[in-house]
Amino acid sequence: MTLPPGPRLPRAAQTLGWVARPGPWLERLRDRYGDAFTLRIAHEGTWVMLSDPEAVKQVFTGDPAQLHAGEANVILRPLLGPRSVLLLDGREHMAERKLMLPAFHGERMAGYAGLIGEVAAQEVASWPGGTPVAIRPRMQALTLEIVMRAIFGSRDQRLKEALARMLDWTMDPRKMLRVVLAGPDRIERTGFFDPAMRPVDELLRAEIRRRRASEDPGEDVLSLLVEARHDDGAEMSESEIRDELLTLLVAGHETTATALSWALERLARHPAAWERLHTGDEDYLDAVVRETLRLRPVLPIVLRKLQQPMEIGGFELPAGVSVAPCIHLVHRRPDVYPDPHAFRPERFLERPAGTYTWIPFGGGVRRCLGASFALMEMKLVLRAVAGGIERLGPDRPESEPVSRRAITLVPGRDARVVVSAYG
Repeated sequence: MTLPPGPRLPRAAQTLGWVARPGPWLERLRDRYGDAFTLRIAHEGTWVMLSDPEAVKQVFTGDPAQLHAGEANVILRPLLGPRSVLLLDGREHMAERKLMLPAFHGERMAGYAGLIGEVAAQEVASWPGGTPVAIRPRMQALTLEIVMRAIFGSRDQRLKEALARMLDWTMDPRKMLRVVLAGPDRIERTGFFDPAMRPVDELLRAEIRRRRASEDPGEDVLSLLVEARHDDGAEMSESEIRDELLTLLVAGHETTATALSWALERLARHPAAWERLHTGDEDYLDAVVRETLRLRPVLPIVLRKLQQPMEIGGFELPAGVSVAPCIHLVHRRPDVYPDPHAFRPERFLERPAGTYTWIPFGGGVRRCLGASFALMEMKLVLRAVAGGIERLGPDRPESEPVSRRAITLVPGRDARVVVSAYG
């Protein structure tokens, strides 16, 4: 068995580089070691970073029984719970995914469009003109409102406030560093997340019980999960539904809010792109979304843990290693994306996104369940912004730095822009 080369720094130093400055750290290692290199991260074992599209294809088309995504992402267990679809593998994962797929069916997705447009228009109308606006907190509020109404069909203020407090607490990068260094088992034993998680957990379980007792459960996602049945006819357990609700709330809120913040941060510094967005060209709107997710992916990597030795990218890798298709590096390949650091939506009008070269939602059978919803939501929100805002500019000319918020990569100054409404 052979591993690609990698830094010889102590594991703690490699972990610090990964947590503190993932983008520059990954790029420096790629420049030194090539398309495949080895990293050793505290409590995460050994990672093999991959940025060759052919190696990425091997991972995404490989046997999921031998490439475990759930086991590779166990660090999320204290936040999402052990029954989250993100943390299951094999038959359990496929069974859970099957139960959740109806929530993202085409007809149901179309029904969310009006809700998203309404919430977005109200939010944009509240932005003050002529003074800097911190976009990220506003996008968080907007996407939380959308996901709450889509999942619960209501505006439960207590749950919304508890979720907001929980996310602010758990997404603090200092707390995330503690989780990485301590490991998820110790975090769960010590109850480190309990003060933030307990109020949300109690409210979610109470809502599940209330919905089960209702004769008219409704048409929202929670109702679908309450009515869902496994192949043997068994209903989903309360804990199972709780973990999936929390997964949808966290994944559907935090990631999309971050992507929208980056989109407006980029558009504010590219007036030609902003002006073209006003033409109503749907293809260009789609290209803006795809270019944002290429240049500023919310998550930098995808992880799969090998269950047996496997040849990937020309290396015979041992069982127990996690392979990591690196979204950040794949999206910056100059042979795929000329001038890769430039924000140029036109590139996706000239050439469609590749299955193994544009991977913000991962790929294969583990591709993000909510990818289509996220893309639709981003386009509808950006359309509302363009419809309500005439001028969009940065509060400072220089680009905002990339900062870490737990596992997501966010604008370092909250995507501060200056807007002028029509009229």
